[in-house]
Amino acid sequence: MPAAFTSTTTSRRQFLTLLGISAAAVSCGTATADGGGSGKQTKTLKYQGAVGAVTLPELALDLGYLEDLRLEWVGNTISGPQDIQSAATGQTHFGSAFNGAVIKLAAGNAPIKAVISSYGSDQYSYAGYFVLEDSPIRSARDLIGKKVGMNTLGAHYQALLDTYLSRNGLSKADAAKVEALVIPPVNTEQALRAKQIEVGVLTGVLRDKAVAGGGIRPLFTDVELLGPFSAGTYIMTERFIRQNPDTVRTFVTGVAKAIEWSRTTPREEAVARMTEIVKKRGRNEDTAALQYWRSFGIAETGGRIPDQEFQLWLDWLGERGEIKQGQFKPSDLYTNEFNGYGKG
Repeated sequence: MPAAFTSTTTSRRQFLTLLGISAAAVSCGTATADGGGSGKQTKTLKYQGAVGAVTLPELALDLGYLEDLRLEWVGNTISGPQDIQSAATGQTHFGSAFNGAVIKLAAGNAPIKAVISSYGSDQYSYAGYFVLEDSPIRSARDLIGKKVGMNTLGAHYQALLDTYLSRNGLSKADAAKVEALVIPPVNTEQALRAKQIEVGVLTGVLRDKAVAGGGIRPLFTDVELLGPFSAGTYIMTERFIRQNPDTVRTFVTGVAKAIEWSRTTPREEAVARMTEIVKKRGRNEDTAALQYWRSFGIAETGGRIPDQEFQLWLDWLGERGEIKQGQFKPSDLYTNEFNGYGKG
């Protein structure tokens, strides 16, 4: 099997190890990006970006919604768990990940809070679990003993797979026989067509390109399963929030305004704006994928966080034994206090 594939057990162990490292680093006071306690609030926020894409904070900055704040790019990431680990350990000031990963990090004693939704799924922006057109897989029970490829384990796509299996009547024992494997998103279509996996999770431009090539069909999508929902959030450390309340308020409200700008602006105009942002930053990136952008998928107005966006995954993680049942209330994990969008 190619090296790109990773077993569920190994990846989960590595993920939990990284969570432990993150929590230990925070508790030992090694954070470097947090406020220094000088009384002056931080105005330059370090962050990680994504190749060929525009994040909501980058869009907010370009639109002038971050006021006197600056963003300092320190590199790119393709992993939500890694992004929030960097924020928890002080290498960056904020990071975005699936809400289940946020819960796991908090369970590892990392003192963090989610402050605004960062991405989600709707009719335009969603994850599809695709099979070959002639595949015999038509139901959840058909997945027993089959391989499902996704970008990372223990996060959004595995949570949705588990939810699909559970809601369609599979016992825990049968669900455990469905093998989740890590495959880089750019390789998922190829792995599916080569029959190295039976199901591949595809999103965005990679999904649209694969569908346009024909010969595949969705077994299910996350929107069909749950309806429109916000799946991830931006997090900051509690220390940074405490020391920089005005900065946090400006950042969160600016991102909220960018979310609403993306909803109300014609798609062609939004794509043109984001394409220009990528070109201006001079990182020699391909902007082709932006032409397929349709939505950030965030469900709530201004990215405000409702309890249910965390409760769903608290229940999932509790059932898996990865956190204690009742360990957290949703309100322990997030705050809307700094989101000034629409107030008054």
